[in-house]
Amino acid sequence: MTIIEGNKDEALRCIDIAVQSLSEGKLEKAEKFLLKAEKLFPTQKAKDLLTKVKSFPTNGGGSATSSARSAADGEGVRKRKLSDSRNAEPEYSSDQLEAVRKVKKCKDYYEILGVTKQSTDSEIKKAYKKLALQLHPDKNRAPGAVEAFKAVGNAAAILTDAEKRKQYDMYGINESHSGGGGGGGNGGMRGNYYANDFGYARGFQADVSAEELFNMFFGTGFPQQNVYMRSQRRRQQREERENQSSSSALINLLPILLLIGLSMMSSFFISDPIYSLSPSHKYSVKRETNTLKIPYYVKDNFYSEYQGSVGRLEESVEEDFFNHLKHSCSRERNYRDSMLAKARSFGDRDLFRKAQNINMPSCDNLQKYLNT
Repeated sequence: MTIIEGNKDEALRCIDIAVQSLSEGKLEKAEKFLLKAEKLFPTQKAKDLLTKVKSFPTNGGGSATSSARSAADGEGVRKRKLSDSRNAEPEYSSDQLEAVRKVKKCKDYYEILGVTKQSTDSEIKKAYKKLALQLHPDKNRAPGAVEAFKAVGNAAAILTDAEKRKQYDMYGINESHSGGGGGGGNGGMRGNYYANDFGYARGFQADVSAEELFNMFFGTGFPQQNVYMRSQRRRQQREERENQSSSSALINLLPILLLIGLSMMSSFFISDPIYSLSPSHKYSVKRETNTLKIPYYVKDNFYSEYQGSVGRLEESVEEDFFNHLKHSCSRERNYRDSMLAKARSFGDRDLFRKAQNINMPSCDNLQKYLNT
């Protein structure tokens, strides 16, 4: 122990003696020990007490003694309050805190409830009831209990709904996610449908709140009928939004349908084309262009009825052929890109590999002709 630390301890001892002396009304003794404490190791506490001692009236010992005792008592009360606040027992037990931590570390809804994918609906409800009673905020005051209670409620609401459970089993499989976040607890989840620290994605939110679900199971709080009505309203609103989306899509398709109709009507007034890039009953005679050997098909009477330039016709054939390949290649690429995007969104590695290996014959064919 250094000299300064030794002086500090001695100074604190002198302050304690001074406080005791004040409680006994011995002002001179208190002042003596406070001055000694200031010399050994100056502290604000000693200065404050010394100021109080000097402010006490010297006439009327009873008054001085009473004031001194009051100051000492005040100091003692302050110490007791500080000690009580430090030694105060928490409002929750270690078991309650451990229950919250256990839920927080879970990686998926099944683990939260302590059930398996083979568990029946009744088993899931039984597990939920047990956990909900442990974690309800009115009973469990541990840090994070509210979030844990919501997590358990959300898990039960999803896994007791047949359709949502099916979707969750398809897209909620653990893979990986950012630490502290998502996708599947501390690990992750395909499609980011789950996040630890109770950060659930919108994709798997329950139709009812955790408190409403608790009331439905235990018959407390809000009437179950009100909960059901709110759930019905949410479903109705969601269906209305879906219907509006379908109507918008149909309106957007109307111009395309109109063009198709006009094209079909115009076909009655336009003569048949001279050739076709694909064989049919009408275009059954196969020919090839002189330059790139691209196959095309003509009618049986082509040689007798066609009076135009075969060279210009074959240029048109090749131009149409390449345009067709470009359009087909574009569709193939768009399809592959959409599948890759879907795989990335879901975090599905198998789907990602399949998307990468999708055949694109039009693109391959186009590249072959471009390299010739």
